Amino acid sequence: MPRLIRACLIAAALAGLAQPASAQRASLPRIESAGGHHSLIVDGEPFLMLGAQVNNSSNYPAMLPEVWPVIDELHANTVEVPVGWQQIEPQEGKFDFSFLDALLPQARAHHVRLVLLWFGTWKNTAPAYTPDWVKLDQKRFPHMINAKGEVHYALSPHYRSTLEADKRAFVKLMEYLKKNDPQNTVIMIQPENETGSYGSVRDFSPVAQKLFDGPVPQPLLKQLHKSPGTWHDVFGKDAGEFFHAWSIASYVNEIAAAGKAVKPLPMYMNAALASAFGRQDAATYSSGGPVHFVIDVYKAAAPAIDLVAPDIYTRDHAAYLAYLGFYDRPDNALFVPETGNDRDFARFFFPTVGRGSIGFSPFGMDNTGYFNYPLGGKELGPETLNLFARNYRLFSPMEREWAQWVLAGRTWGAAEPTDPKAEHSQVLDLGKYKLTATFGQWQFGTDKPTGNPVPTGGVAVAQIGEDEYIVTGFDTRVAFSLARPAPFESMMMLRVEEGHFDDGKWVFRRVWNGDSVDYGLNFTDREQVLRVKLASHRGTPAIPVGNPN
Repeated sequence: MPRLIRACLIAAALAGLAQPASAQRASLPRIESAGGHHSLIVDGEPFLMLGAQVNNSSNYPAMLPEVWPVIDELHANTVEVPVGWQQIEPQEGKFDFSFLDALLPQARAHHVRLVLLWFGTWKNTAPAYTPDWVKLDQKRFPHMINAKGEVHYALSPHYRSTLEADKRAFVKLMEYLKKNDPQNTVIMIQPENETGSYGSVRDFSPVAQKLFDGPVPQPLLKQLHKSPGTWHDVFGKDAGEFFHAWSIASYVNEIAAAGKAVKPLPMYMNAALASAFGRQDAATYSSGGPVHFVIDVYKAAAPAIDLVAPDIYTRDHAAYLAYLGFYDRPDNALFVPETGNDRDFARFFFPTVGRGSIGFSPFGMDNTGYFNYPLGGKELGPETLNLFARNYRLFSPMEREWAQWVLAGRTWGAAEPTDPKAEHSQVLDLGKYKLTATFGQWQFGTDKPTGNPVPTGGVAVAQIGEDEYIVTGFDTRVAFSLARPAPFESMMMLRVEEGHFDDGKWVFRRVWNGDSVDYGLNFTDREQVLRVKLASHRGTPAIPVGNPN
């Protein structure tokens, strides 16, 4: 984007802060969609979240000094931070926002945006972050009942008393933001956290059972193109989980809608995932949460939720890409709000942003000393942190541009595979061209790819014009070719420039040629961005020299 246009947009956004609330709404963060592609709009422009989520117990003023050094070193532009119901309403009706009083100005001082994670009725499916006055009053705030008639650990989604109490506290949070954050430092909200229940497919209480035996709501029938009937009639063996998903999604939708009525920030729900392949017993994962095969239930039940998002902790390459595919939908912006912070997770940044994600956020990015191994790393040492930081340093100068290319549907990405059948290579179909990424080769010669010692390779590519691409990555060799060549059609790399973006303008550094391109474009551990101009041409067989005919 030209410097003048960007400056005008920023000036307009700042001017909006002095205008009436009706005028400010236009500058609020929002999700924008076009042609099945999505972007998070912040300050009037597409924005790519280069995110980091702090540990669960880092949400106190005294802990923030152990957060900011990691965030600064990471070069993150967005930080995800929990706000617990127990924290802001320790006594019913009495609210304490002292943590946000500390967090908001410190985030602004460190030039980062915030995503607030509301830990209310559910946090990892449990009521751990509810206030004591909720925990200790199970008559007023009933828990689920399992199929054996036993009290379950999770709160039931079927009682107005719990919903109204959670909603009241959430609305108070949104009122605080409306009053104290006109800058929109907070750009998105996650109401609840990893909803669902382990060990029980659904609530079997008398209240829940009566609803289960009744008709499936019309909006869900319409969403799934089903005929009317009871939950069992319509969904058979999946009835319990679909019912539970509808119940939870409807509950959270009411909370989100009430919060948006105060300040309509984008809101999403995150998912503790089920297996990417096949179907597990629903009692072995977070049944009722927004796992991939009930996304349509959430779309029907929770229109106030802008998107559902996967918390991806698998190290398996095929499974990671499958989850990205499940949540990348024309009606759902892709976002990875949590992923592992170990070394082999850093490379998944590239297929994530390549698929058009609005953001990527490793979990546990602070110095508080907690590590969720084996989901993440055993430690967050300098080498590991740098693998994530180099991704963000690479993309920071062009994060706005990348988000624009995403909205246009012109981005792709790949990560180094670990499946031996992949033979240390990945192929991206760019339409007219294809890109082959290989891993574990010298920069010179045609040696066979053997993979990097640790799988760290990744590449991202964006089309910025006809036959013109931005390409970047690490520990990867890249080769372009025609995807579907016509007879006698060939391709050449016309020009390969190394450079960077500065305020939307491409800044040239040098041309790659000769050895630097003869065996592909080799990305090492250097932070390099290339602008590649390709050309294709078709010819006919020439008449050999000396042939009189």
